[in-house]
Amino acid sequence: MRILIVDDEYNIRELMRKYLGLEGLDSDGAENGLSAQRLLREHHYDACLVDLKMPGMDGISLIQWIRQEGFRMPVIMISAHGEIHDAVTALKEGAQDYIVKPFDPEELTIRLRKLIEAQQLRILVETKSRSTEGLDEGLVGESPSMRRIKEVISRIADSPATVLVTGESGTGKEVVARQIHAVSACAEGPFVAINIGGVPGNLLESELFGYEKGAFTGATGRKIGMFELSSGGTLFLDEIGDMPATLQVKMLRVLQERKITRLGGTFQMPINARIIAATNKNLEEMVRAGTFREDLFYRLNVVRIELPPLRERKEDIPLLAGVILNKFNRQMGHRIEGLSPRAIEALKAHPFYGNVRELENVLERAIIFADGTVIQHDALELRTSVSRFTKESSAPSTILVPSDDLNEPKSLKELEVETIIRALHRWEGNRTRAAEELGISRRTLINKIADYQLDL
Repeated sequence: MRILIVDDEYNIRELMRKYLGLEGLDSDGAENGLSAQRLLREHHYDACLVDLKMPGMDGISLIQWIRQEGFRMPVIMISAHGEIHDAVTALKEGAQDYIVKPFDPEELTIRLRKLIEAQQLRILVETKSRSTEGLDEGLVGESPSMRRIKEVISRIADSPATVLVTGESGTGKEVVARQIHAVSACAEGPFVAINIGGVPGNLLESELFGYEKGAFTGATGRKIGMFELSSGGTLFLDEIGDMPATLQVKMLRVLQERKITRLGGTFQMPINARIIAATNKNLEEMVRAGTFREDLFYRLNVVRIELPPLRERKEDIPLLAGVILNKFNRQMGHRIEGLSPRAIEALKAHPFYGNVRELENVLERAIIFADGTVIQHDALELRTSVSRFTKESSAPSTILVPSDDLNEPKSLKELEVETIIRALHRWEGNRTRAAEELGISRRTLINKIADYQLDL
């Protein structure tokens, strides 16, 4: 925690700084209102102690300015006079507490901590976001790839480094971001998430940076943006690959300078939030294609976490299924105890192109239609999610779905279609890369796509 002490008496500032330091609280001192304004613009503070009587800008005027500028930290007014109307005025203008000199330093510290904790709780409530990845029990999995990811998370826990999480849709990128936040030094701060691709381009800038009153038509008041709301915590930028080129420049500047300016604003404000970005797109390919800035990519790609698709860590499926079933039992009031061995084998044999999100959907439906406390294999509706790859008239949709006989062999055509689909999926439709993996020419691959009527 960091406190700003504003008092024109040097001895009082230094005594308060030393005492707060003994209590584990960092602090800076400002001798007048103008000095305080400069420090507030340059640094993040969790609370302010403001003297009432100061030459030039007095304490009341400074509090008015703090609130007008949108700073949300709690403020305690300090006065040697102790007049009731001063206390009332200070509280009316935005101070959260009022204390009279001489005061007990221990009492001041207790009040400070309570106000800061209350403010943090308010921000947490305001910014609590539902996870779009489905799981809220943490990062689940004991496969080698998941153990490596957990090791990386533990190593970067105390680092403010920017993190880029990549992987297919539904693999749990937000779950990873929340896990990083939960074990980091800013775990008590807010976790603010925004889906870049889900916000219209003309609104995205104001959502991220906020705006001042009158910044544009319809801006009838000040709006605090995501960067400010996430102060002291984590800002999760999901689908960063969808960020418009015009905003990529501003994002680069924010990552370089750690400061933002509201739309219509005139000064830069420091940001104190860890940035985690995520995407299911190949940013390196986008950089080569000129649709994503190379300098921004390197600023984001300080620590890279690549999430494997579920079909590449099938040993985690039983553990994931157990966590999901427990969650749905709580939500739906069921008493499902688990899955039969045959049901588990069916899940392991399924390709799960929708990844963990698809597994959740399959199990939610199975719970609804299950007879008894154990889910049998016939309660699982496992449909291969190849609709984005094939036409309705193409190869049968069951080619990748385990039949009642899990050992039933597939035809050569089925195996070839499955192999092509998997390769194209891994390379996000890039036919050159897929052909290289398959060991065939690009023209041969295109001919096979045409022969099998794959709509890619």
